[in-house]
Amino acid sequence: VTVPADALARIPEGLDFFDAAPMGCAGVTTFNAVRQAKLPAGARVAVFGLGGLGHLAVQFAAKMGYEVIAIARGPEREELARRLSAHHYIDGAAAAPGAALRELGGADLILSTAPTTEPVPELIDGLRVYGRLTMIGIDGGTVEVPAAQLVRNSQILTGHLTGSALDTEETMRFAVINDVRPMIERMPLEQAGE
Repeated sequence: VTVPADALARIPEGLDFFDAAPMGCAGVTTFNAVRQAKLPAGARVAVFGLGGLGHLAVQFAAKMGYEVIAIARGPEREELARRLSAHHYIDGAAAAPGAALRELGGADLILSTAPTTEPVPELIDGLRVYGRLTMIGIDGGTVEVPAAQLVRNSQILTGHLTGSALDTEETMRFAVINDVRPMIERMPLEQAGE
C-alpha cells in the first residue's frame, strides 16, 4: 500500500500495536480536546461518559495534572472511574450531572464524550465562569442553550474532532510516558463477523 507520509504516525517504543490502534482516533481526539482547552494548572475537568472516548479522556486529564470528575450512569461505574484516576464520580442516573457538578464547585472544562446531545443544555449548568463545554460524542440532534447564560458567564460551547498524524504521535508519546492505556478486548480474526 502507498500512502502519504504525513498520514502516518510512528508508534513509540513501549506501545504495542493493539494499544496504539485506539490512539489514532479516540486517543488523539480526547488528548487534543483537553490540551487545546488551555486550562490553568489545577483546573477541574469533568468527563461525561466512560466509554471508548471517556475512559481515555479521564486518564489524559488526570495525567495532565487536572482534578477530574467522571460522570456516568450507575454506581457500579465509580470503581472504574477511580481506577482510571478520576478524583470524583457523579452517578448521572441518580442526579442531574450539571447540578451535581455545580454542587462540587463547577468545572472549567466539560468533555461530553457520550454519543448524545440531549444532556448538553443541563451540563452547561455545571460550568464555572469562563468554562468550556466541548462536545466530542454526538448524535444527529441539536443543542439549545440560553445565550444569556453563555454571555453572562463568558462560557464557551464548542465541538472537537480528532487531530493530525503528528498529534497522534504526540498522543502516543504522552501515553507511553504517563502510562495511559486504552481498555481493549482482543478477539481472533475468525470472530470479526460477530
